Amino acid sequence: MVAFDQISPVDPAPDAREGRASDPVFVLHEGGKMEIAATVALNGPDELSLAYTPGVAEVCTAIAEDPSIYPDYTWTANTVAVITDGTAVLGLGDIGPRAAMPVMEGKAVLFKQFAGIDGIPICLDTTDTEEIIETIIRMAPSFGGINLEDISAPRCFEIEERLKQALDIPVFHDDQHGTAVVTLAALENAMKLTGKYHDTVRIVVSGAGAAGVAVTRILLAAGYRDIAVLDRSGVLHRDRADMNASKRSLAADTADTTGRWGSLAAVMEGADVYIGLSGGSVPEDVVASMADEAIIFGLANPTPEVHPDLAHKYARVVATGRSDFPNQINNVLAFPGIFRGAFDVRATAITEGMKLAAAQALAAIVSDELREDYIIPSPFDPRVGPTVAAAVAEAARRDGVARR
Repeated sequence: MVAFDQISPVDPAPDAREGRASDPVFVLHEGGKMEIAATVALNGPDELSLAYTPGVAEVCTAIAEDPSIYPDYTWTANTVAVITDGTAVLGLGDIGPRAAMPVMEGKAVLFKQFAGIDGIPICLDTTDTEEIIETIIRMAPSFGGINLEDISAPRCFEIEERLKQALDIPVFHDDQHGTAVVTLAALENAMKLTGKYHDTVRIVVSGAGAAGVAVTRILLAAGYRDIAVLDRSGVLHRDRADMNASKRSLAADTADTTGRWGSLAAVMEGADVYIGLSGGSVPEDVVASMADEAIIFGLANPTPEVHPDLAHKYARVVATGRSDFPNQINNVLAFPGIFRGAFDVRATAITEGMKLAAAQALAAIVSDELREDYIIPSPFDPRVGPTVAAAVAEAARRDGVARR
């Protein structure tokens, strides 16, 4: 492997440099989007002796004698590592760890803005599953939680599961569970508007990657039953021999309840809900074949699987992943509050109950103001973070993972 410092940088063309200098996106990102700030003053020798030597030795000795006080006297109780290998960056794909850093910085800024949590972006220069797991385990004592980000499926499933087993701090793959929490919250409110029922509604989930699997799992946990999940080869079904372990497991949990298989067009006819997590485009005649009072969530970015202009011709409730249309399914509605709640009670893990509680709390925020173009709150609604955090903290205590 060639070391980064051995690579000769390419001097960009003058017009490219000039364009970046005047582009507000590049101007905002210049120098990065975050910094480390001290929480104590260092204005003289007395303060220096408390913050560092010799005073710091007393704290170190106390922690060595009683490791349980470690979060009380370090930043770890309020710090999350935001970790990627750059293999599945939203809308960009496998762009590598360096190109992924602006996204990880952005995630850290969102943690601070919406939950007061310090996020540290970490981009790993490896795609090997074992190396990623071992690296994170080794660095885990420096953090109170691990937020996995933009790691491609199916590796992301094994990485998260093994880290959850190995660590006693919250581990959360946001591409999976953040998407799932917000999608469930939005769907619960859309169901209220349309008068559909959990046990009879027909749902199509297009996409069986990280988000598709997690969305389907949380829908099952919430009581939805008739869910057909598709990948590029069609509906996940027991009789298919071309599926990985996560897809086989999902097929076992969904195929027997639906009895449906085949193409997207075959399962969309008469369907009540479409949740797109795959990209591509759904033809208009397929959209038109859905049931009355349909619900369409086209969540691919930047181009939804069903453009809102088309979706509104056939559906009562429409959502996307974009901020320039109503009903944005945005993970920032979930992950800051989830970690805030977990940190507030020093949770050892993030349970399924905590995720369901987050979704229910998020949905309830707009329950009294519900309308077709307002099924989910804005990320800037000041109620979001505290409401989700409180629900998650309560669920952690209920599930027995809270340490205080």
